[in-house]
Amino acid sequence: MKVKDQDAMLHLLPCLLSLLSASSIVLGVSEVKIGGTTLVGKAVPSLQQELFGGIPFAEPPVGPLRLKPPVFKDTYDQKILNVTQFGFPCVQYDLTLDQSSEDCLTLNVYRPAGIPSHVSLPVLFWTYGEGFDRGTVIDASALVARSIQRGTPIIYVSFNYRLGPLGFPQGKEAEEKGALNLAIKDELAALEWVHKHIQKFGGDPNKVTVAGVSAGAIMNGILFMHPSTERLVRAGIFQSGTAGTAQVHNASYRQDNWDKFISSVPACANRSGTDNTFDCLRYANITDIVQGVNGAREKIVEYIPWDPVLDGALFPAAPSVMRKLGQFARIPFIAGTNLDEGTVFIDPTQNYTSDLIRANFVTNLSTPLLETTEKQKFDDAINKTLELYPEDPALGSPFGTGNDTFGVSPGFKRIAAITGDVSFTSQRRTWQQTMANNPSSGVKSYGYLWKTAVLEAPPFPGPIFGVWHGSDYHYLYNDTIVDTITPGALEAGVTLMDYFLSFVDSLDPNDGKGVQRPKWSVYSQHEQMVMQMQAKNFTQIPDTFRKEQIDFINSLPDIFHH
Repeated sequence: MKVKDQDAMLHLLPCLLSLLSASSIVLGVSEVKIGGTTLVGKAVPSLQQELFGGIPFAEPPVGPLRLKPPVFKDTYDQKILNVTQFGFPCVQYDLTLDQSSEDCLTLNVYRPAGIPSHVSLPVLFWTYGEGFDRGTVIDASALVARSIQRGTPIIYVSFNYRLGPLGFPQGKEAEEKGALNLAIKDELAALEWVHKHIQKFGGDPNKVTVAGVSAGAIMNGILFMHPSTERLVRAGIFQSGTAGTAQVHNASYRQDNWDKFISSVPACANRSGTDNTFDCLRYANITDIVQGVNGAREKIVEYIPWDPVLDGALFPAAPSVMRKLGQFARIPFIAGTNLDEGTVFIDPTQNYTSDLIRANFVTNLSTPLLETTEKQKFDDAINKTLELYPEDPALGSPFGTGNDTFGVSPGFKRIAAITGDVSFTSQRRTWQQTMANNPSSGVKSYGYLWKTAVLEAPPFPGPIFGVWHGSDYHYLYNDTIVDTITPGALEAGVTLMDYFLSFVDSLDPNDGKGVQRPKWSVYSQHEQMVMQMQAKNFTQIPDTFRKEQIDFINSLPDIFHH
């Protein structure tokens, strides 16, 4: 990749200088007033940025407010509120109480230093992932620095939402008490806060792009099923996830997971299996709650036990149903998947025979009330899926690795390919096709396939995982595990940043600023193309890879819970 010619860079210079000179005047004075409170943030002179971290957007969800929808908060008791660092992450199974807190509903704002009071910059609002039961905000300074460098500065916002059984309660009681999908309601509260106050930080409340990876992309996708989201959001970026990625179930489907959580909370264990647990949980000591979160994780076999569930309101119906009804926000978006989405969800120690893969389908997709005709349809679908994904390692994931099985069961690559297509690639494709086939909706979208690996390092070391699920976001944030060895990998990360920042700024990834890069075409009815993003090989390709398999998956949204 080459930087644009000198004339183009000189064209950007006045904008950059104005930002830098403004910041030099007020460097170290990072203050914003909301109501009667002055928020004092932190200047980061080396990056010409300011951080306002740990700003409460809802009342602490503790005691009587535990397991209830968030209570919006934008008035503070203090005259001066120190917001110089991130707040604690929300309670989650891999963090101690010294590392996390229930009082976690806070957000963070990065902005270019010293911007004039009249500036109104576009806003990138980030929702983190990690399976709905883990997750923390991350350092976005490299992304914001790139936005300044390329002459399209942004305001960046991240936030915490409740996780695991505290954010996604399951079961009959949670449904009856209106406690489903609390984490998504946390996100809506944070978006309301941004809509109301981001202008004070130099942001434009009418130019908010939501973005997220994995669980975060799924949560954003659920919001995109509602036309009302258009009031708060003007665009979206979805990395490894859409509303249809998580298998759609009702609240009772994971009743057993909820019971295992209750049985692990010492103060409430005797109520496990009943529909009378909430009162006990609300007054349980936080140490008991944390013990329950960790204990449930040890008892539950399911890889992702706390998915969003159908609630009749925020998540009213399966995405395929909502699209047929025309119930979706008319909002432009970028959506992409990684080459090997399925590998990280598969246990490499198992011997994946056809019978075991079939058993996995039955466990995850069947329901106990299948009618005889439905059972036959289900069995036929599984048989056809196994036929479409044959026992040939050369056709499996990680893709493009030939017959190499990396020392594990040859069936690993087979089930990894199925999992990636069923949960990710098929859902990205059908969403974009639906929008493209309804030009009257006015929704423009851009699709991509990320094919640049990260270093063979935690959390998924070794070539067996390939270009694994969500790995592109490490390039977006330029973090420590991006591939610094593969020729062109670092440049690929800068190109990804430039595409996304261009879209946040102008709703078009092709603003011509930053690195030279191929034109990224709108995904249209007659030109269904995606951008292949591979080190030293960014190019548009037809969105037809594994067409027969994915067309079959998308023809049966009821079977695959889409």
